[in-house]
Amino acid sequence: MSTGQPVLTLVQGDITLQSADAIVNAANSSLLGGGGVDGAIHRRGGPAILEECRALRASLARAGNPLGRGLPTGQAVATTAGRLDAQWVIHTVGPVHSTTDDRSPLLASCYRESLRVADELGARTVAFPAISTGAYRWPVDDAARIAVTTVRATETAVEEIRFVLFDGRAYEVFATHLGG
Repeated sequence: MSTGQPVLTLVQGDITLQSADAIVNAANSSLLGGGGVDGAIHRRGGPAILEECRALRASLARAGNPLGRGLPTGQAVATTAGRLDAQWVIHTVGPVHSTTDDRSPLLASCYRESLRVADELGARTVAFPAISTGAYRWPVDDAARIAVTTVRATETAVEEIRFVLFDGRAYEVFATHLGG
């Protein structure tokens, strides 16, 4: 593990255009593509990502591993990055926001597990989207607080953690939580 804290940076833009060792995908449990960040990563990365996701699920299913039925919320796995400017895509399934059930630990787990996988891969730079803030309706302010707090508290050898925010509002909210 690294002896120092990773550098946390912010970028406003399209995560699929980032150059990083690993790009984190806010995936759905099927790992077979979808909307938002997930769909964009699969489209820009090309068919190699989908093929590896299918092969991963099939091999896990044959081995009797429950991940063969889909990736549980809060967990993470890696595949090739296809045509993206990265070596790997780390797929993690964020929780759907609930006003009656505290799912914050699951959202924090997405960041911790993604960094665990990044460490296993030897990734030094990791680009994260704002997990669960799109179709899963997590309020951006709370999601930013959880993301920043979690990555700061997670021991990792990753040297740079980059939050890539699609719009100006999310960028400003994350900047506030980063203290800048």
